[in-house]
Amino acid sequence: MGGRRQSGKWLAAWGLLAVLLLARAGAQIPERADGFCRAEPGYVYQFPRDHFSHPCFRTEWWYFTGNVKTPQGREFGFELTFFREGVENPYPNPSRWRVDDLYMAHMAVSDLEEEEFHFREKLSRAGVGLAGADAESGRIWNSHWEARWIDGKWLLEAAEGGHGIELELTPQKAPVIHGEDGVSAKGEREENASHYVSLTRLETKGRVSVDGESFEVSGMGWMDHEFSTSQLEAGQVGWDWISLQMDDGTDWMFFQLRRADGAGDPFTSGTRIGADGAVTHLSAGDFEMTPLDEWVSPRSGARYPVRWRVVAPGEGLDIDIRAAMNNQELDTDRTTGVVYWEGSIGAEGRYKGRQTRGRGYLEMTGYGGPLPAALYEEEVNSSE
Repeated sequence: MGGRRQSGKWLAAWGLLAVLLLARAGAQIPERADGFCRAEPGYVYQFPRDHFSHPCFRTEWWYFTGNVKTPQGREFGFELTFFREGVENPYPNPSRWRVDDLYMAHMAVSDLEEEEFHFREKLSRAGVGLAGADAESGRIWNSHWEARWIDGKWLLEAAEGGHGIELELTPQKAPVIHGEDGVSAKGEREENASHYVSLTRLETKGRVSVDGESFEVSGMGWMDHEFSTSQLEAGQVGWDWISLQMDDGTDWMFFQLRRADGAGDPFTSGTRIGADGAVTHLSAGDFEMTPLDEWVSPRSGARYPVRWRVVAPGEGLDIDIRAAMNNQELDTDRTTGVVYWEGSIGAEGRYKGRQTRGRGYLEMTGYGGPLPAALYEEEVNSSE
C-alpha cells in the first residue's frame, strides 16, 4: 500500500469481529500480560509461512476475491474471507474447548447475469479444530469452508445452501508488500499500523454453484492478508477500497479513509503493480477517488457510490469504475451487525495515453451506520 497507509481490509476485519465480541456479546477482551504484538518497521516476510496465522497479533484476516466466467461467457464475482480475533482468556484452563481465538468467515457469489447476490457467514472458535490457520498443514478453515496452500497455489472450497465455490488460484506475480519498510500505517500514532501482503494476480479456474447448479469457470483472483493489533483513529468514519487487474497486465490497489469533517485523510494510499511485478507505492496526494453515482440499498437504506472516477496524474491513469451490479451489500446481522458493500466491478479509461480496461473488487464501509465504538478505544501495547 502507498506511503504509510493501512488497508481498509484490516479495518474491516477488526470492525466485524470487534462488534461481535464487544458490542453484541458484551464481552471484554483483556490484553495478554505482555500485550499483543504491534506492527513495526523492518518485519522480514517469509513465504509460505506468512500466508498463515500470526497469533501474537490481535486481529488477522485473509480475503479472496475475483471475477470468473463460463466458456459461454456467463460472469460471476466471488468472495471468500476468513477472520481471526485473539481472545485471551484470563482464567487458567487446559481444556481443548478453551477460547483463545474466534474465527469468522464470509462467502459470497455475485451472479451478474441474473443480478442476484448470494451471501453466507460463519462463526467458530479455534478450539477442538473447528477453525484455524495452520502453516504446517497449509490450511485456513472455518467448519467445512477452507483455503489450502498446495504446490504453490490456493485451493478454495466453500458451499452453503446451494451456493458456493470450488476454485484453484495460481499466483502469476510475487507477493506484494504494501506500505513502507514492511509496515502499512493508518494513523499518527506509531502503533496504528499493520503488516499487509497481497497476491494481486491469481489465475483462477474451477466451479461456481448458484441455486444448486454448478458452472465451470475461469478468470482472475486476488488475495489480501493482513495482521495487526491497532485500530481506527477518532474522526475516521469509513473507507473505500478498490482492487483492479487490468488487461495490460498492471494491477492496482486504491484505498481512502473518510473523515467525519469531510477532509481528506493523509493516510489514504494506493499501490501500482506493473506487468513485470515492480511495485510503486502511492500516497494520498498521488491520486483522487471521486464518486459519480450512487445506489440506495432497499434493505439498509445506505447510499453507496457504485461508480467512481480514479485519477493518478503522476501515473498517467484516468479510469471510470462501475459496479458490475448494484446490489452486492452484505448484512452480517446474525454475527456482527455490520453492514458493508463488497462486490465485482469493471474499469475503463486511459493509462499512459492508451485505452485500458479491467476488472476488480470494491469494498465500502461506514455507509450503513456508524462504526462500532470499540474500533476507537483499544490501547495497544508493544511486545517483543
